[in-house]
Amino acid sequence: MNNNTITWNDFTKIEMRIGTIISAEVFKEVKNPAYKLQVDFGDYGIKKTSAQITKIYQPEELIGKQVVAVVNFPKKQIATMMSECLVLGGLGDDKEVILLTAERTVKNGTRVG
Repeated sequence: MNNNTITWNDFTKIEMRIGTIISAEVFKEVKNPAYKLQVDFGDYGIKKTSAQITKIYQPEELIGKQVVAVVNFPKKQIATMMSECLVLGGLGDDKEVILLTAERTVKNGTRVG
């Protein structure tokens, strides 16, 4: 059990939103296998990111998938791209990343929390 307790106020600062992946391609310029993604967050815009999810996902199956992402981190340079959000996932048994997704389709930009 982790004792890194945060306050409710800390949690409310993390802006997690649901968006739909509209493009996914192999990110050739990175050291570890990853995809470049563009995620549509509706009124919050289309944001770019990269995700090390190549073990269990193919680019074509990602298109149209609704995912959960943190959208209020500062932009971060990843190889040749500026990442604008962090797509969330959990680690499976074989250390593969499994995306957090919406159980049902919701409006892009819907806040999680």
